[in-house]
Amino acid sequence: MRLYAGMLVLAAVVLLADQASKLWAVSALSGGERVTVIPGLIRLRLLYNPGAAFSIGEGATWVFTIASAATVVGILYAARRLRSPAWTVVLGALLGGAFSHLLDRLFRPPAFARGHVVDFIDYGGLFVGNVADIALTCGCVLLALLTLRGVPLGDGSGDGSGEEPADRR
Repeated sequence: MRLYAGMLVLAAVVLLADQASKLWAVSALSGGERVTVIPGLIRLRLLYNPGAAFSIGEGATWVFTIASAATVVGILYAARRLRSPAWTVVLGALLGGAFSHLLDRLFRPPAFARGHVVDFIDYGGLFVGNVADIALTCGCVLLALLTLRGVPLGDGSGDGSGEEPADRR
C-alpha cells in the first residue's frame, strides 16, 4: 500500500503542477503574448490542442478522451502489483499526466468530452506542450529503461503493500 500511495501522491503533484501552470498560461498568455525563456529554444505561447501530440487527430478529440480514461483506469489497475520504487515513479508520472489531460478533455471548451488541451511551452517551434507532457515523456522513457533492464513491476500478489509476502522474506 505504501508504494501505491506514493504513486498517487506523485500523480497528484503532476496533476496540480500541470493544472496550475495551465491556469497561469490561460490568464497570462491569452492575449497572444509570447515570452522568450531561452532564446531560440523555449518560449511560452498559448495554444488549445484538440488533437494528440503535434495536433494529430484534431477531428477525433473524443477518441483521446476515451484513451485518457482507459489509461487512467489501466494504470490504477496495474499499480495494485507495485513492488518497485522506480515503477512507482513511472506510474505516478503517467497517471498524473494522463489524468490532467483527461480533465482538459472532459471540462475545457468547446464541449464536455471534446475539450482541448492547454499547451503553452514552445520548444523552438518544433512542438508546443505542457507540464503533463513533460511528465508523460519522462514516464515513458523510464518505463522503456525499466522494461529493457527487466525490472519487474511487482511479484504478482497484487496487494500493493510494497513489501514482500512473509513467505518470501
